[in-house]
Parts: sequence; C-alpha cells; structure tokens
Amino acid sequence: MKNNIKLAILSMSLMGLASCDMDAPSISTLDESSVFATYSLAESEVMSIHVSFGETNSYRGRFLPYYGVNTDVEWGNAPSYADRVSDKQSLWNYSTQAANGQMNTANNAYAKFYEGIERANLAIKGIRQYGNIENNADMRHLLGEALTLRAVIYNDLLKAWGDVPARFEPNNSDNMYLPRTNRDVIYKQLLADLLEAEDYCYWAKENAITKTTERVNKDFVKALRARLALYAGGYGLRGDGYRLSKDPELAPEKMYQIAKQECEEVIAHGSSKLGSFKENFVKLCQDNVTAGGESLWEIPFSAGRGRVLYTWGLKHNAKDQYTQQSQGGINRAVSTLYYDYDPEDIRRDITVVPYEWSKDLKDGNAHVVLSGLNKMCFGKLRYEWMNRIVTSTNDDGVNWQYMRLADVYLMAAEAENELGNTAAAWNYMKPVLDRALPAAKVAALQTKYTANQQAFREGIYDQRALEFAGEALRKADLVRWGIIDQKMAEAKAKLQALQTRTGDYAGLPDKVYLKTVENESEIEIYGLNKGENDATVINGFEGDWESKNWFGSADKPSLTDDIIDGLYVATPSLNCLWPIWQNFIDSSNNMLNNDGNYGQLSD
Repeated sequence: MKNNIKLAILSMSLMGLASCDMDAPSISTLDESSVFATYSLAESEVMSIHVSFGETNSYRGRFLPYYGVNTDVEWGNAPSYADRVSDKQSLWNYSTQAANGQMNTANNAYAKFYEGIERANLAIKGIRQYGNIENNADMRHLLGEALTLRAVIYNDLLKAWGDVPARFEPNNSDNMYLPRTNRDVIYKQLLADLLEAEDYCYWAKENAITKTTERVNKDFVKALRARLALYAGGYGLRGDGYRLSKDPELAPEKMYQIAKQECEEVIAHGSSKLGSFKENFVKLCQDNVTAGGESLWEIPFSAGRGRVLYTWGLKHNAKDQYTQQSQGGINRAVSTLYYDYDPEDIRRDITVVPYEWSKDLKDGNAHVVLSGLNKMCFGKLRYEWMNRIVTSTNDDGVNWQYMRLADVYLMAAEAENELGNTAAAWNYMKPVLDRALPAAKVAALQTKYTANQQAFREGIYDQRALEFAGEALRKADLVRWGIIDQKMAEAKAKLQALQTRTGDYAGLPDKVYLKTVENESEIEIYGLNKGENDATVINGFEGDWESKNWFGSADKPSLTDDIIDGLYVATPSLNCLWPIWQNFIDSSNNMLNNDGNYGQLSD
C-alpha cells in the first residue's frame, strides 16, 4: 500500500482496470456511474487525493517545511533580523507578504490544496450517487475517507490562511470564482462531515483497508474532529481582530465537549495503543505503517517523494554510511528547548540533538560533530534509523505523521480540565508522562498540575511543547489558546537569558565535549548540564573527543542579538496568517483580497 496509493491517479485516467474486480468495465465504456459503482475504480479516485499532497510545491516542498515555524520551540535554520525581509525569513517571522518568492506561484500549496479538495468533491459526489453505500460497507468507508481527506486539507487552509473560499461541490461555471467565506461556516461543515464519516469508516485494524496508517480509520476521524473542534472554539485572527468566534454553535465549552467525547471514545476503544516514545519515531523512519500503534494517520510519500526528514530531521553534512542524501536540519530546535526538559525526561535526547554528522569522511563514514547552541537539530527523524539508504538529492520518502495517539490523550486532558474536571484530566495526561519520566517526578507533576484548573492549563501548555516539538503543531496551539504573543515574548526573554547565562541558565558550563564516533549507539556527550565541568572527568577522556565553547566568546557569541531578534519581527497574533498569494488574488476576478488582516470582517 505504501507505494500503491502514491501513484498519480487522475480522474478518468484510471489505473487498476486489471484488478480483482473482474467485472470492471472496459476503458471505452467508462463514465462517472461506472467508476463510482466499482470499488477498485472508486478507490483509485479517492487515492488520487494523495497526489495533491505530494506535488512539488504542495505539502511536500512548501507547507510542511514552512508552516509551523517560528514558535517558542521551533525555528527555521539561521533566523536573522538583518535578513528579515528575505522570502524564507519572512515566511517564519510573522511578516509574510503576498508576493513572497517562495510561495507566489500558480502551482503552490494554496492551489494544490484546492486541487485536492476538487478531487475529494468529485469522489464524494460520485460515491454518494453511484456507490450503493447503503449495501456496501467498503464503499461507505471510501466515502468517509474522502470526507476526512477533504477535512484534512481544509484544516490546513484555515490554519495558514484564515477565511478562505468554501468549495464543497465540484467546480462548475457557477462557482468558478468565490470570495472568502467566514471560517465558522467551514468549521461547522467539517465538524458535520467528520461526524458522518465516523459512521462509515472502519476502526484501525478492523479490516484490510485500515491495516495501514496510510489509510484513514475511525480512530483518526474522531481525533481529527477533536482537533478541529479545538481550533474552531479557540482564538484566531479575524477581520476585526484576534478573538474567539462569536458563533454560539462554536462556543468554547461546546467545542471542548466534542473534543472530550471524541478523544475518550478513541482511547476507550483501544484499537490504537501507546508504545514507547522512541519506538513511534523509529517506526516512522523505517516505513512501518502497520496500524494499531501510536500513529493514527500519515500523509504517504513514496520513496522518491517528500521532504520530511530532509526538513525536520537530524543533519548529515555529507553522503555517508547512513544516507546518500546530505540533508536534514532545515528547521531547528529553539536553543532553550533542550534546557526546558527535565534531565531525566527521555523525550529530551530524542527530540533535541546537539550534534550533526560531519562532512569529513573516513572510508566513506562520517562521525558526529557538535552543532552549536544556535543550531541544535530535531532528532525524532534520523537517516540512521531507516531501513533503506536515501539516494534522492531532494526527497526522502518518510511519511508525515499527521496525528498520533499521544495527541489524543493530551487533547482529552485539556478538554476535561477546561470543562472543570481537573482530576479526570490528569488520568489522560499521566500515560503520556509515565513513559517519559521516573514515577517520582510524574507524581510531583501531578501535585503541581492538579492544584487548580489554571495550573493544569499551564501544564498542558508545557507538556504539549515537550511532547510535540518538531512536529509543527505548536504554532496552531499557541494561536488557538490566545497566548502566542505572550509565549513568543517569553521565548525571546529566555534566549536573552541563555545568551548571558543568567536566571535559569546561570551555572551552565563553558564547554561541551563529544566523543566523535561513527556509530550512533556509541555517542557520549558531556557539558550540557549544570555541574558537568568536573576537571577530573574531563581529564579522563580518552580517544577522539571534540570540545566546543558552547556559548562562544565575547566577540563571537553563539547566540547573537540578530539571531534572537529574528525569531519574530511583528506582533505574532496580528500576523499569524499567511496572505493569499498575489497570483491568486490577480486571477480571482476581483473576488479575493487580503483586506482585514487576511480575514473576512464578519460575525
């Protein structure tokens, strides 16, 4: 399935005619009624939606690399205030312009998202009309899958662009040009669509269709509905400011109730299970798409497609023993993130990595080298964990994990707390912490977080950062909570304190030491934690050890004012949306504009 569902299957240019459906009509007789009455052909049409995910400037090369930075835990490589108006920096630093050179093309993510929506609309219409869903459970699942994939795309449109045109019917002469639609209308449609899809889709592993995480299952449908409810009931930038919706149907308490119910039903059903934190990411790197573990749904990329590890993975500076692609590290961890973790939190050394693989090879092998305080990589995705050698110069073929079960647990915890049930909320946070921290420290956090509703709320803020850093969830979380300005200001202040090693960062050692080995399992690091400057230990190092002045020098600090000030250059809450790109404004027959902070002025 990992390869089959990524083929370019366009409407009415169908594959699979020599399939197990022996009664499939010949190509000369194909029409809409034939396609959507035959399971294998209808399935091909639904799978064609994935093609829009993998197009060069769609999710693959534009949305996944650029949406999600900068936050208080994630930033693009080499942020710079001096370079703040460049195309890449301005995509990250909350100053994006409609003519952005990375985005302002006719084949960009915005267009490809609507291409995927059109394919979904055609499939939904055709299966409803010809799929005999009343008597065919597999056809019902396909309908639910198409509804869900359409909701995935709209979710990302709304996160990135705010109010956008609502297209829920195939394109025709009457709806070719549409204005922006109040996002509340779209959210309500998506919530209804996903409620319908729940009735159609199989649970994870329930049958052959849902044995893989590359196919939609009921676990994911419910989890996505919970996520959309939290976004719909949260803060957003609108035409008259940054605020909650005024629609009573999207009131926060109603949205939290939806999230609570959906998440708790997924957890209670038990078709998907939490494993170890590391195991989830190793399986992702190894192309293990067996459903029933932590991964609920992944955007599928073929071996020669997708820039996932390329963008969010551990940096390799040359072709080496692990990869024939010298990439990774395009997006990096904010320098303070490593120090936000408890030293005993197993998530720390998996998520934040203070080394890279060198460009200097010996017998074709690279060794590890220290990266730098301002260039720490995310380590959840690693070439060295893969079961294959990447040979493409631009793509790695690792899937994008869109939803995992830990998110469901923490959404359930958040919803319970916001509904006034802090004790019940802890029961959903605890399993996520149990696998990360020693029991005594989990107990201490229980005491801290369950003191009152606000304490637990702040615990959610912190734990979602530590759990999902490097997964591009943080920006949307900060926006919906209404705290993006506060957290981004705190991030700058923390970076300034780290720069001078004051406050929480006082006492950190000058130097970090790394054993420069060629095997990942043999890496040793000393000097990142307070107290790791014992001269006896340092003098006892044997073999090849590299040392680095982690904070630089007085005349050349590792963290400069230019880097810190480049984190954001305008008020994040008022600039958290991308504009619709000028190319689409110009071709919209005067129906689209970027007035009103990229949102429609409406209730």
